[in-house]
Amino acid sequence: MNAVEIEEAVSELANQPFDAAEFPFDFLVAFGNKETTVKRLRTASANASDVAGGVLQKSNIHIATCAEGKVGETLVALRTSPKTASNKAKFILATDGVSFEAEDLTSGETVVCDYPKFPDHFGFFLALAGITTVKQIRESSFDIRATGRLNKLYVELLKDNPEWATAARRPDMNHFMARLIFCFFAEDTDIFNGEGVFTSTIEQMSDRDSSNTHEVIGTLFRAMNTKIVDRATANLPRWANGFPYVNGGLFSGSTEVPRFSKIARSYLLHIGGLNWKLINPDIFGSMIQAVADDDERGALGMHYTSVPNILKVLNPLFLDDLREKLADAGDNARKLLNLRNRISRIRVFDPACGSGNFLVIAYKQMREIEAEINKRRSEPDRRTDIPLTNFRGIELRNFPAEIARLALIIAEYQCDVLYRGQKEALAEFLPLDAENWIVCGNALRLDWLSVCPPTGTGVKLVADDLFHSPLDQAQIDFTNEGGETYICGNPPYLGSKRQTEEQKSDLEWVFKDQTEDWKPLDYVSGWFLKAAMFSKHSVASAAFVSTNSICQGQQVSILWPLIYATGNRISFAHTSFTWTNLATYNAGVTVIIVGISNATRSTATLYSKDADGAEFSRDVANINAYLIAGDDVLVEARRTQVSGLPEFYRGNSPTDGGHLVLDGNDVNLLALSPLQKEKFIRPFVGSMELIRGISRFCIWIDEADIDEALSVPSISRRVEQVKAFRLASPKVATRKAANWSFRFDERKPLPEVPSICVPVTSSENRSFLPVGMLPAGTVISNLAFGMPCSEMWVLGLVASRMNLVWVAAICARMRTDYRFTNTLGWNTFPVPRLTEKNKQDLTRSAEEILLAREAHFPSTIADLYDGDDMPENLRIAHERNDEVLERIYIGRRFRNDTERLEKLFQLYTKMTESDGNKRKAVRK
Repeated sequence: MNAVEIEEAVSELANQPFDAAEFPFDFLVAFGNKETTVKRLRTASANASDVAGGVLQKSNIHIATCAEGKVGETLVALRTSPKTASNKAKFILATDGVSFEAEDLTSGETVVCDYPKFPDHFGFFLALAGITTVKQIRESSFDIRATGRLNKLYVELLKDNPEWATAARRPDMNHFMARLIFCFFAEDTDIFNGEGVFTSTIEQMSDRDSSNTHEVIGTLFRAMNTKIVDRATANLPRWANGFPYVNGGLFSGSTEVPRFSKIARSYLLHIGGLNWKLINPDIFGSMIQAVADDDERGALGMHYTSVPNILKVLNPLFLDDLREKLADAGDNARKLLNLRNRISRIRVFDPACGSGNFLVIAYKQMREIEAEINKRRSEPDRRTDIPLTNFRGIELRNFPAEIARLALIIAEYQCDVLYRGQKEALAEFLPLDAENWIVCGNALRLDWLSVCPPTGTGVKLVADDLFHSPLDQAQIDFTNEGGETYICGNPPYLGSKRQTEEQKSDLEWVFKDQTEDWKPLDYVSGWFLKAAMFSKHSVASAAFVSTNSICQGQQVSILWPLIYATGNRISFAHTSFTWTNLATYNAGVTVIIVGISNATRSTATLYSKDADGAEFSRDVANINAYLIAGDDVLVEARRTQVSGLPEFYRGNSPTDGGHLVLDGNDVNLLALSPLQKEKFIRPFVGSMELIRGISRFCIWIDEADIDEALSVPSISRRVEQVKAFRLASPKVATRKAANWSFRFDERKPLPEVPSICVPVTSSENRSFLPVGMLPAGTVISNLAFGMPCSEMWVLGLVASRMNLVWVAAICARMRTDYRFTNTLGWNTFPVPRLTEKNKQDLTRSAEEILLAREAHFPSTIADLYDGDDMPENLRIAHERNDEVLERIYIGRRFRNDTERLEKLFQLYTKMTESDGNKRKAVRK
């Protein structure tokens, strides 16, 4: 269950008549416990509670119901119960159906409320459901509750108004929901001159059978679009005439409302009964967006963009600088005035704004700084100098764009109330204006300079409708004095293989005049290049959340020279971290944050995590495209090893339909003689076989032995099956390979010496690459790389932490897993010149690694290299190997991976600068 589902279940429980015997079990079900779990707890053997009326779930909660008036002493009994401690309960809860009390035994926090109000505190107990983002949910508990209610209403309305679900009418439906959200907020914040007047008017004036509910709402909408001076001739009923003129296009156009069933009317009234003063525009928009998106509704409740995560973008982009200037200004009135004037001219532009999270948070943070300035200047009641029109956005979809503007309007009002008071906020809130600063369109196709002009007056046409403006330009007339522009956001990622044809066309549109090699790029690359191009015409800096693939592998040498060519450099960066949401399993994607700027600066700030996961930052001279402190080196694939080391080759590709590759049983079924088996069967090792210790084989026929092999019926049948498989392929190259169906499609000479083998893909949870040493004559598959090499010191290099961190930084990843390549990962790996003594030491340490593995036979590499469960003797062997190698680099152990990478980049730069061939890296 996600947070929305839990809130709904808890609210439903509170609305039912209190049943003392059943409450503990119903409460557990509401938090996602399975019926089988609850059924077991009903038995005396599973329920270890020693408190009357109690139910104890081990490692979770101790609940007890009691007689009226006994809640306090029952809670004490639960707290002091030996069973509570011995069963490691996290929570205790007592209720008599009138009062409700609970305590978090870990933090000491408590909940005390009337029984009907306990759903307001559902976030307090979310750890029971395995949800770890409890703090964020508690802070947004209203948004979650409102989202669930709105979703029910939305689904119910579409059920009775199916035509509103069509592509033609969906914008009308979404517009209707945006109007409702505004009305719910307005009626609880005195914008409508009284609390609850919108909901109470609908309740009083619409029939209980809901037959005229749509007419009543439509009339109210019409009133809110009618100027006060026009009311006399507007033929409005008295009960609607008291609503203010809202303007801003929010209620312009059609006032048609979908028809309501009795259930839909009930949902509407329940939504109106919520306290909409608590709305949090920081995240509300992204959750409401899920209501109107069929693809996202299944994940309702998971749409939460953590405010701290957003501030990881905004703080180093510009907010930290503003706060530093505020601290420097102290109480100096002139400095404070200059800073306030500067803030009033700053534009924040999110060209993938969704429902406006980044813009809303930026606005609220800037208002907080401005309020402190006004306080220090003894002007606490001063009207804000920060216009909403300075917060620009582009969004592809209609409804999120509407919600983004609505969220900003709500944020502005809440800030006015907070910093100036309710009276002043109300006096200036209505009527809204019709300026449209959230553009609905394709950000990669639009001209950003027209949406967010650097100086002067913008586009002349002013919209007469808040939401229905042309899609190809900003509809706003404003004058800007040439202040700073900060571009930010969380654009769609989408690797090249997941892009639609339209998205590929978008990238071509952006990159066509810049490079012909754009096809491998992630979709997010388009935003980075457009931001860099924008900064050529304006004082601007940008920062985006992105997958780390744009700073790995071949994308680096394609994208970053183009960005560098605009004069931009990386101004700050967050290395990989998880961008979480509200899912029960705390799902998230691994991302980076990269800030770019063409402003001259002496340092850049690099944010990373230490071994314990704590974030730290440091100022460095330069951050390169791999997010490493160092020169702007672009590492390109090489055909030869930069340090003169032996080289890897990609393994053999069967393309056989499974007929040449065999397991042990398949080999037995071939019924070969010992001589035939020795001649035509070889061990076969790829990624899975090496890591999991799986034993597989393959048929291996040399050209000189074709006739002899095909004279064996069991082999001949399999060769014919390979031929049929290849001939059926739609690929020309595969059909051509049917001419040599006796062998692998692509194969390398069989090594006559042992081979070092490395899988193409390896889990990021391993501290070392899962390298192995294979006997001579082993066939390595195309899912691994092989190096014919009997010198063990090379194994020590491949198995080192130095090699792993280089591969992790330089090679593209498969999701978050390491992806090893020979030309880019190994051939570029810089190693100092090794003496014979160095090689002897590395040989000894590599042998110790293999011996440590052997000591744990039959454990596999997957078993032995399983994160923290790595055997101590194997860990010590690797530590010894790393110490030997790292002393060769710098005479001591490196302190961390960051220091390792910085040294590797320095050495790579030095080696490629003196390299006479033309494969050396491009330096900017």
